[in-house]
Amino acid sequence: MPLIPEEPQIHESAQGPRATPASGRTAPTPRPVPGPRPAAPSRPGRPGPLRPAPPVQHAPRDVAPKPGPSAPAAPTPAQATPQLQLIPASAEGALDAAEEAVDLLLDSGRAPGDILVVTTGEQHPWTAHELSFGEASYWAQHDAGDDVFYADAAAADRAALRPVVVVAVNGGPDSAAATLPLARARAGALLIVCGDPQQINAVLGAGV
Repeated sequence: MPLIPEEPQIHESAQGPRATPASGRTAPTPRPVPGPRPAAPSRPGRPGPLRPAPPVQHAPRDVAPKPGPSAPAAPTPAQATPQLQLIPASAEGALDAAEEAVDLLLDSGRAPGDILVVTTGEQHPWTAHELSFGEASYWAQHDAGDDVFYADAAAADRAALRPVVVVAVNGGPDSAAATLPLARARAGALLIVCGDPQQINAVLGAGV
């Protein structure tokens, strides 16, 4: 008789552990999480690089040619008339006055190559010295344009235009009358004339 109650206890203990693995099977439910779905947001990124395709550079190209025509508006020929400065001096002292004028120009910052000195009478000592080596070397220094150049009235027409021309009227009135208009044409910004004021005014008056 005591064997009968023991049998149902054994069946109950066996059923207990079997039910637990059934509940464990419900755990793998999170497996269906979709991994490839986040790849979808990458698609809207593709239209991004297409935006820089339309270049806006066409607009600035149209603006560039506009300032071009405005450049030639500056009229340079109006500056062709140089300023005139008269330094009273005798025919004997005109050359020394011209040398002092050159020194003042250099001290004020003028470049030596900007200055041309013309004598209406006796040649400047520098001119005579350089011509002793031949006209080729003499005019080569003129063409170099890196130093003050001295020329007499006879060669002034061969000299090129320079910003400043200094004329030493150390000869007769005939040479002055022929040299001053030419010197004015060679002066780009300033014409300095050293000599007799009455003689110079008479020549310049006739030139006008």
